[in-house]
Amino acid sequence: MRKVIISLAPVAGPSPVNPDELAKDVVKSVQAGAAMCHLHCKKRTGELTPDTCVIIESFEKICAQCDVVVQASTGGISNMSIEERCNPLEYWRVESASLNGGSTNLGEAVYRNSFDDIRYCARQCYEREILPETEVFDIGMINNVELVAKEQPFREPVLYNLVFGHKGGMQPTMEALAAFRSFVPEGRLWGVTHFGRDNWTFLAAAIAMGATVVRIGFEDSPYLDEHTNAQYNYQVVEKLVQLIRAMGLEPATPGEARKMLNLAPKTASRAVESKCNTAAGCGGTCGGSCHCHDHGKESGLDAGAIEAIVRQVIKGL
Repeated sequence: MRKVIISLAPVAGPSPVNPDELAKDVVKSVQAGAAMCHLHCKKRTGELTPDTCVIIESFEKICAQCDVVVQASTGGISNMSIEERCNPLEYWRVESASLNGGSTNLGEAVYRNSFDDIRYCARQCYEREILPETEVFDIGMINNVELVAKEQPFREPVLYNLVFGHKGGMQPTMEALAAFRSFVPEGRLWGVTHFGRDNWTFLAAAIAMGATVVRIGFEDSPYLDEHTNAQYNYQVVEKLVQLIRAMGLEPATPGEARKMLNLAPKTASRAVESKCNTAAGCGGTCGGSCHCHDHGKESGLDAGAIEAIVRQVIKGL
């Protein structure tokens, strides 16, 4: 039976991040059928940041309670450099990461992703055995990524996330979906995101057309039906699972998702020091296990000791 990977993006736009409440919702979402969790690197107040402390705390709390494929975002509208945007790739649990396929108007802002940015992010992913999920907002971005893949070959599988619904990008019509899908090269995997979703038919069409991954969650929309918005992410996951099963398919488990995406196993022994910035919200709580003003650079801690410090700090929060 064909399996569909449900990817959960649980935090809406600039919403504040409470790692404890987020973990509860994500764990219930995984129990409901989600296999992957996609988080941005944010401050507790919701702004994007190069500081990895909150995303690490959130994933540590989640992974202490359930198995899930950990996906970090390297995107979002901000003034960060591509190097800062890639900071979460140094967190040892990250198995997949977004790779943005080009520049576009995103709402009223310009979302800048140059060829050099694409090359840098792809290289950082592959050096760490992280699977890039290439987010493309228009058809030309597929060509961008295929050009980069010829310069610095990508490993299999190559995964595209076709993003619809943003002002300035492709819109969620059946005609656009069919056209977009037709430009995905043979042999590439693909999934779909419907930003601002106000129906379930678009996702159903994508699943019927062969989508490997379907993204759901409050980052894109809390819509349950024309009269109801979900209060929790697990509710939209439950609705998507019902849709998948009604089509005679099954949601993939995290283990099945890893096999489908050929993800490398991650272990704490391969951890590296994560970067953060005290001015962005760490406040020194990292315990010296990062590069906040270089206070961790000469600590002499090995990977296991670093991980132990992070866990100790989290338990004290």
